[in-house]
Amino acid sequence: MRFEKYFDHTMLKPDASKEEILKLCTEALQYNFASVCVNAYRTALAAEKLKGSAVKVCTVIGFPLGASPTRVKVYETEEAVRDGAQEIDMVLNIGALKDRAYHEVRQEIKEVKKACGNVLLKVIIETCLLTDEEKEKACELSVEAGADYVKTSTGFSSGGATVEDVALMRRTVGKRAGVKASGGIRDRQTAEAMIKAGADRLGTSATIKIVESTIQ
Repeated sequence: MRFEKYFDHTMLKPDASKEEILKLCTEALQYNFASVCVNAYRTALAAEKLKGSAVKVCTVIGFPLGASPTRVKVYETEEAVRDGAQEIDMVLNIGALKDRAYHEVRQEIKEVKKACGNVLLKVIIETCLLTDEEKEKACELSVEAGADYVKTSTGFSSGGATVEDVALMRRTVGKRAGVKASGGIRDRQTAEAMIKAGADRLGTSATIKIVESTIQ
């Protein structure tokens, strides 16, 4: 199995240096990954390095807690798009979802999607903090609001992607949206299991190790 186009080659650690981000981009070009995923401060740097290539620049919004006001997420998104982001991974307002403030959750995603314009939007629902019912509801709200993908995790909370959650998300969204698995994907076996369960994208910082392990 060729994994390259499944991967968002990721570096979201707060102390990531300019040199590390440039190396991330060079690796993404070498392996022809779908995207690099970086913090907002590094968007312009990654966009310049990847200019003219098929590798997209993905930027995280409301990261990692999802607790920023909607207007802040919208502004972050607008700035990221101006800086060259071609994909946006936004953290859903988990507290509002827990409150069953569904209109608020849906409206926020709608406003961020509007700020994206033609840029692809993935909504991170942080599955480790949700019940199965809440996971399903988060996926439904995301699709209703126009999101292009739902994503399992930030990788910064109490857990990452599981095969069970990916399968649940795929069942819920069907063909209406993509599913991205992220957090804890560190070997070939796990990556293959996520894809088999329904993931269209995989977010990980262990990308090179996984891809190299597939070369026979």
